[in-house]
Amino acid sequence: MSVDEGGRPLIDFVSDGRPNGPDVVPYHADPASYSTAIVGGSRYYDNRTSEQRPLLGRSRSRMDSHSDSEYQGNHFDDPEFTGIIHAAEQAIDVGILPERIYQGSSGSYFVKDREGKKIGVFKPKDEEPYGHLNPKWTKWCHKICCPCCFGRNCLIPNQGYLSEAGASLVDGKLGLNVVPKTKVVRLASPTFNYTAFDRAKARSKKFATERFPDTLGKHVKAGLPAKLGSFQLFVEGYKDAEFHLRKFEVEALPAVTHKEFILQFQKLVCLDYIIRNTGKYNNLLCNIKLFYKIQSAAKSISIIRYISIVKEGDWDYVDPPKIYVAAIDNGLAFPFKHPDSWRAYPFHWAWLTQAKEPFLEEICELILPLLSDMNFVQDLTDDLYLLFREDKGFDKSLFERQMSVLRGQILNLTQALRDKKSPLQLVQMPVVIVERKKVDAGDRLRSQSHAFTQSFQHRSPFFSWC
Repeated sequence: MSVDEGGRPLIDFVSDGRPNGPDVVPYHADPASYSTAIVGGSRYYDNRTSEQRPLLGRSRSRMDSHSDSEYQGNHFDDPEFTGIIHAAEQAIDVGILPERIYQGSSGSYFVKDREGKKIGVFKPKDEEPYGHLNPKWTKWCHKICCPCCFGRNCLIPNQGYLSEAGASLVDGKLGLNVVPKTKVVRLASPTFNYTAFDRAKARSKKFATERFPDTLGKHVKAGLPAKLGSFQLFVEGYKDAEFHLRKFEVEALPAVTHKEFILQFQKLVCLDYIIRNTGKYNNLLCNIKLFYKIQSAAKSISIIRYISIVKEGDWDYVDPPKIYVAAIDNGLAFPFKHPDSWRAYPFHWAWLTQAKEPFLEEICELILPLLSDMNFVQDLTDDLYLLFREDKGFDKSLFERQMSVLRGQILNLTQALRDKKSPLQLVQMPVVIVERKKVDAGDRLRSQSHAFTQSFQHRSPFFSWC
């Protein structure tokens, strides 16, 4: 049994899910103790002795290398996603180039296919808000003029592309289906922001391959270097959630549609809370589809009458609308600590009226069995490890701190779902961190196990409202 700074006993979670002590206090009796075991032992810690390990370690992933000659292309286990990436590459080859998105503080691009249709959003690593090739001058001024307030000290710099892909991974593991599929890819295009040296080098390579195609051209790969970044599938027909939320305040939705919207909204809440998204409330898109009701075999409602019906709120003449939610812009998630410096980065969806409604039974049935399973949470952290370690600057200790925050968020969310709390009550729960520590088993022949100890953050940021 561990003890925190104030002398309060904490629960240690061992690899088999049993607490390390008989005096475990249930959650409802003492908020300092939780009754749910989190995760088991990890698969990505090598407990073998030096004699059991191979002499030559595993080579770094090809994604770590920026060499043109070593890059072999984008290959995924998902044939559909691979086909979309190949369509984007073919479009770039024929001159249909990605288009820069001028909103936001990073260099991001709409990627199109050969027909000019938008198929995805690509965000290069080196063009992130604080990347060295960020084309937006606002962040450059921020970096030069305000170095003391540079970046968010709870996030690992220049890993937003991993956060985008990680949010998609968590969404898929939980079956929420609110994040458009996102993966880490490499793309090259003249419209991306490159240094003058890279462009001059590309021109030299092109000249060499054209001038000496049979000799030098066989060994030199022409073109600009491919950039590493996140590729998120483009969703059509969606609008900013604020547009629809303002309409919902003055136009009452049918009961069935309202419940469907609350279900989609609470899916977003669970995802945002687990990954601890520190971004503003601008990552929610809504798509509403309305369907006609045919009154007779030979007559249907005219467009003019249909529009007037929707404005009047008379939903008897049309089928209940279907609402779909897409959670985008997840690049400011997965902090390695809770915000405790200047700003709190609160969840802005907690101020909506929909956040006051308790979690639906459908949400509890979908998520609670998964989050209560320590093996599932362990698999989730293992998958995130496999994703995050592809970054060239990967730090295992920082990743462990990220997972400590994630486990604490899962612990709070699990208890909130059991108690049928609302999203507003969820964000008011004390923030908790569940750290993993190695425990000596006492037997040299047995591998070390891991204990999970929870602690609470007492330090609060200076501005708690922003």
